[in-house]
Amino acid sequence: MKRVPRKLRILVADDHELVRRGILGLLRAQRRWKIAGEAASGPEAVEQVKRLRPDVIILDIGMPTFDGLEATRQIREAAPKTEIIILTMHDSNLMVRRVLEAGARGYVLKSDLAAHLVKAVDGVSKGKFYLTPKVSEIVLEGFLRTGGESQPAESSKVRPTPRETEIIRLLAVGKANKMIAAELGIAIRTVETHRAKIMLKLGLHSVTELVHYAIRHNLVSP
Repeated sequence: MKRVPRKLRILVADDHELVRRGILGLLRAQRRWKIAGEAASGPEAVEQVKRLRPDVIILDIGMPTFDGLEATRQIREAAPKTEIIILTMHDSNLMVRRVLEAGARGYVLKSDLAAHLVKAVDGVSKGKFYLTPKVSEIVLEGFLRTGGESQPAESSKVRPTPRETEIIRLLAVGKANKMIAAELGIAIRTVETHRAKIMLKLGLHSVTELVHYAIRHNLVSP
């Protein structure tokens, strides 16, 4: 007997009921997906994720009590297998960086909701990052304004966390994501998320730059 594929389970968190209803309508049109639940605040979103363990959460960045960024950090800690798409009206390069550093994989502008939400869910559910075309253009423009050069880490107040430092060291000595995951006892996807956040946080654009950073900060020997 042919096995029926498991439906992707999605949770929607937005404090505006009309927006939430619109999102739910778009998602229910996809028969391969299932609505796992709804939330109207940051704490409720975190609690629902802990209880329901959805595959994907669509999370508004501007919610009461604490915002989508804080909710993202807490969800990433509590349920690392749940992928996060941030829904927002903010189209700044800085906001995109903050969202990705917090642990989200998707960034969708509310103005692009109808055209790109389904693609975003498809992408992040497969472990990919998804930025809508307008957001990608903003990120590219920010990259080009700096001439494609990263800011020297020494001149920045941004510093990696102890876990990020550990991952930098392992990447710099040539270990693959799978090996790092096994050594640290975490999921491969968690390693991938840390790696993306590290590159964004430190303004690095290649493994070579990451190795140079590690050498400059005495994390590895030349």
